Amino acid sequence: MARLLHLPPTALPLETASKSKRLTTNTWVEAQLARLGYPGYAHRKRPGAVHHPAEVLLAGLSLDELDPRLAEALPWLLLRYEDLDAEQLADRAKLRNLQNRLGFTVALARQVAERNPDFRSRVADLTRFEESLEPSRLAREETFGQACASGRLRGWLKAERSATARHWNLLTDLKVEHLPYAT
Repeated sequence: MARLLHLPPTALPLETASKSKRLTTNTWVEAQLARLGYPGYAHRKRPGAVHHPAEVLLAGLSLDELDPRLAEALPWLLLRYEDLDAEQLADRAKLRNLQNRLGFTVALARQVAERNPDFRSRVADLTRFEESLEPSRLAREETFGQACASGRLRGWLKAERSATARHWNLLTDLKVEHLPYAT
């Protein structure tokens, strides 16, 4: 129906957490990113149902073993879809204990917006969104898509992570300069 009426994907209903959790795989997230227009997966776009960008973002964040190329794509959803309901997205992330992963993703998107003139208009909204997640930041340390990392890799990630990743208690080497759309 949304396609017929030329509505944006953000007009689609959000699926329930239990239903979307069942669908979540790296392949599903990749297919959804392609359908939502992520340039890095334009060549992989296939016919099929399009899901709400917030659902795709939460699905990607919920994966313990997230493909690094998909992790790079997640901040793009926050930049591309300005009309995402930040409060609803934060509430759904908190229900699944994903607020640190979401906060880190929002911070990366904000950093891209500060660097890339195409997204400069998003800086204020993303800053407010990031600040709204701050009170619910979890103390526990976890990986960002690399749950099976060995002790040695975890040590390296802890040493090499950015200040942003350290702030959000995440073990990851993902930095804004790694994002292909950052400049």
